[in-house]
Amino acid sequence: MDVMPLLMLVAASAAIAGAARRTPVPAPLMLVAAGLVASYVPGVPDYTLDPGIVLPLLLPPLLHTAALDSSYLDLRANLRPVALLSVGYVLFATLAVGYVAYLVVPGLPLTAALVLGAVVAPPDAVAATAIARRLGLPSRITTILQGESLVNDATAITAFKVALAAAVGEGATWGEGLREFAVASVGGIAVGLILMVPIHWLRKRLREPLLQNTLSLLIPFLAYAAAEEVEASGVLAVVVVGLFLGHHAWQVDFATRLQEAAVWRMVAFVLESAVFALIGLQLPVVLRGLGQYGLGETALWYATAIFAAVVAARFVWVYPATFLPRALSPRIRERETDTTWQGVFVVGWAGMRGVVSLAIAFSIPVTTHSGEPFPSRNLVLFLTFSTVIGTLVVQGLTLPPLIRRLRLPARDRGAETLAEAQAQSEASVAAERRLDELLADGSASLPEPLADRLRAVMERRRNAVWERLGAVDETTGESADDTYRRLAREMIGAEREVFVSLRDARRIDDEMLRTLLRRLDLEEAAAYREEE
Repeated sequence: MDVMPLLMLVAASAAIAGAARRTPVPAPLMLVAAGLVASYVPGVPDYTLDPGIVLPLLLPPLLHTAALDSSYLDLRANLRPVALLSVGYVLFATLAVGYVAYLVVPGLPLTAALVLGAVVAPPDAVAATAIARRLGLPSRITTILQGESLVNDATAITAFKVALAAAVGEGATWGEGLREFAVASVGGIAVGLILMVPIHWLRKRLREPLLQNTLSLLIPFLAYAAAEEVEASGVLAVVVVGLFLGHHAWQVDFATRLQEAAVWRMVAFVLESAVFALIGLQLPVVLRGLGQYGLGETALWYATAIFAAVVAARFVWVYPATFLPRALSPRIRERETDTTWQGVFVVGWAGMRGVVSLAIAFSIPVTTHSGEPFPSRNLVLFLTFSTVIGTLVVQGLTLPPLIRRLRLPARDRGAETLAEAQAQSEASVAAERRLDELLADGSASLPEPLADRLRAVMERRRNAVWERLGAVDETTGESADDTYRRLAREMIGAEREVFVSLRDARRIDDEMLRTLLRRLDLEEAAAYREEE
């Protein structure tokens, strides 16, 4: 097996994603554009998207990472809009886009058109969360988009299976389709509920961080495979397990949390980068299969019509789904006072499609059960590709200026910092009370200097957040907390240089150096909070 193309893909996509962080262009868009350009560079191999790799090997870790970073409580508070988008909208888009394709493309059977509708129905999990996070959208909108992207793939894959069964001649009925959808949904949730408790129990009892993180890397694949084995939704199983583990992550020891966060950030970065680059690299593969249609005015007209139908269908759904419940229920109006037409417009426009749509499209069989070629399979692939590229480029590029133009309220950083300071203050009071109780116990005696050191560290944590709310220094532009963290980092850097020089002088060995450096790393992590 030649691994060089894979290494080239990972290395190049990671480099481009890293460079995108220094530009105002979202990384997904730059990666797709780079893939499109690279697909015609001489010497670049063909990267054919294999659904047997994307769905069971790439989708589970990406969904698991998104679920770990999501808030179970926020999703539960927004269950109605999330469900209306992740289930209701996907089914509506399947029917609406499929019917438009049936009307626009001569000779395309309705069943094949519905296959296309199911393929392009789900917005992409990675694109939605990546761009929403980059733009700093209001927290409720971000939660709704994240929640939608976690579940909609399961709805789309089930709808695709039902439409495909009818298209290839299995004679599926609406009743059978609804039954399959219910079984897949309930089964996927059930598998997740069954797995999440024993997995969390095992995680709490493994004391070695390396073993815990090995288990962490296996969890999404285990959940997905277990659900698919019983013909349930692997997507929902992964999401349920990920949400549960993320909600109870505080019960795992600190070393595992530190290591696990770093591991999953690296995995997500590599996979997200490679996935978006792969989208662009599919262009030659898709165009070669167009055959009789060619890349002429007819194919471009079909692509434009489907793209417009995808965009329009989302707006046709989101406005009634948002404002009809409010008009019918005073309770909803009281609970959701921050709902505005501007926010709904952003949700409607943030419907980028991604690699899952392409992977599903490539899984369409070449022939039907009768041995006849699947009707217009190559055209369906092209229309899927053009829709994915169109939504990523058109909607992705225009979303930032659109948000600025609509003047959506940004996240209230001041209020968030105040809430953080109040929470830290209450926790510090509890910690101080517990310390006094322990020191009063004769079995927990401690020299006064060390007790004072514990109190000083606790006081430092309590004051740090309040200092961020205070005035900044006119000369440096820093708050007292910023200055403290900068000076602490400089001091730790000086210590680190001394340790390295002692190692180079052979006064300490490398094993001792690693121990000392890890201690400094933990102190630096505590003194210098991660920038958002």
